[in-house]
Amino acid sequence: MLQSPCQTDADPRETELGDERMNTYSRVLRISLLSFGMLAVVSGATNATAQTVTPEETVRSVRKMLERLPYYGVFDFIVFRVDRGAVYLAGYSFEGRLKMDAEATTKRASGVDEVANKIEVLPASPNDDRIRWETFYRIYTDDFLSRYAPGGEFGVLQDLRDERHFPGMQPVGPYAIHIIVRNGRTMLLGIVQSAADRQIAEVRAREVTGVFEVENSLTVARQERSAR
Repeated sequence: MLQSPCQTDADPRETELGDERMNTYSRVLRISLLSFGMLAVVSGATNATAQTVTPEETVRSVRKMLERLPYYGVFDFIVFRVDRGAVYLAGYSFEGRLKMDAEATTKRASGVDEVANKIEVLPASPNDDRIRWETFYRIYTDDFLSRYAPGGEFGVLQDLRDERHFPGMQPVGPYAIHIIVRNGRTMLLGIVQSAADRQIAEVRAREVTGVFEVENSLTVARQERSAR
């Protein structure tokens, strides 16, 4: 099973409006292995150190290490899988530094012997950057979707102002809807609360000019719980 650094166990009762934003972005970023189709099967003996650590402990340790990455943001997406002492990383990196840092920090997690790093570094492109920021604006300032931003709509507007002063950067933090853009094609990844939110996010992404294709891989939280 693939894990995400920000994945937590969801409580179906946590749907009160006052706590909705916190509950939403605390349950983000989990997607099935089939959706990626990029992790190679790696086998090998585990050493004595790994055998003293349970798989559950390794998952918690890897997630904790990845959560500390300072540059993990809305334009990135990382998942991982643990198979005895081997950890498989997959996903997309807005810049190469995140891919290297993710591998380095995973190697320091408890019970890890080897790391297979299949994170794809997205190509640099001014047009893709434009699409990323326009999609970010349309999704996270939407009346229904702004609650998925850690700081709400105010935080989104602050990120947009910061981008004008610090071009090449991206919004960091536990954003529920991740925006992956490659060669003019947009992919939405993460977890939302309802099928309606999933559809609205896709509509907003398609409103951006110059986008060739939008792949909506967002998962609905209720479906995610029923699949467990």
